[in-house]
Amino acid sequence: MTATLHDVLDVPVRSEPYRVEAAATIAYARAANDDNPAHLEGRVAPPLFAVVPALKTLVRAKRLATDAFTLHGEHDIRFHRPIVPGMTLTVEARLVGVRATGAGTTLIVHGITRADDGAPVNEQYLINIAHGRRLAEEAGTAAPDHRVPAEVRDVAPLDRVAYDLDPDQTRRYAEASGDRDPYTFDAEEARRRGLPGPIVHGLCTMAFVGRALVAVGCGGDSRRLRRLAVRFSNLLMMVPGQRLTTTVWRAGRAGPHTRYVCEATDRAGAVVIRHGWAEIDDGEGGART
Repeated sequence: MTATLHDVLDVPVRSEPYRVEAAATIAYARAANDDNPAHLEGRVAPPLFAVVPALKTLVRAKRLATDAFTLHGEHDIRFHRPIVPGMTLTVEARLVGVRATGAGTTLIVHGITRADDGAPVNEQYLINIAHGRRLAEEAGTAAPDHRVPAEVRDVAPLDRVAYDLDPDQTRRYAEASGDRDPYTFDAEEARRRGLPGPIVHGLCTMAFVGRALVAVGCGGDSRRLRRLAVRFSNLLMMVPGQRLTTTVWRAGRAGPHTRYVCEATDRAGAVVIRHGWAEIDDGEGGART
């Protein structure tokens, strides 16, 4: 670690204002092969577009503790309002927790994205893992729990949705999202990082899962999605013929929301996302603006 935990925990890191343009939200939808008309026409941003204004600020907060190479372990987004073109957004992120695990050190960042009226648009938890790096003590808070009880998956799933990945998927996603880490499309750079080959961005994988949940649980209306949390349990390799299959179970109600859980597998059947958790408005989403 490059700083003491006392120095870097809960230190605010703020973004510059980000103006949401329809062209950017449409490009993000296309980069995730999202065929939802509301997204492709630029009427509302895909849910995972939330990471575009926020990710660099979340990562800057994480880097207050370490510049070491880390892998994305989990991501959790609470959606308060949909993002639409014309909004101006700002992000404030803080490193809120550090935990020792069997794999190394887990760094937990919490960020809030706000509209220009000050109202929250979404909250995000970025959980990164510095493999092989150990701390003598833990500090701060843990990330919110979204572990899926085993019994939920003992019943027949509600649906399975499979999406093919294109050969240029990670290059297109890198450009649309601003997450241009070369190990997602450059085999030599991936090997330098100790990876077997180029990997699909965790957030691109999450965007595909989000597409499935909007189709299965939201009736195509992404404004109804209130929370999406996932654990990246394995690397999704960027190889020819790659396919992501999302299996969805209904997990009951909580107030005005229906809960769904999911997991996602690659073309070989390896689970790449576990403990997927979604909360979806039962009613129409159009009133949330």
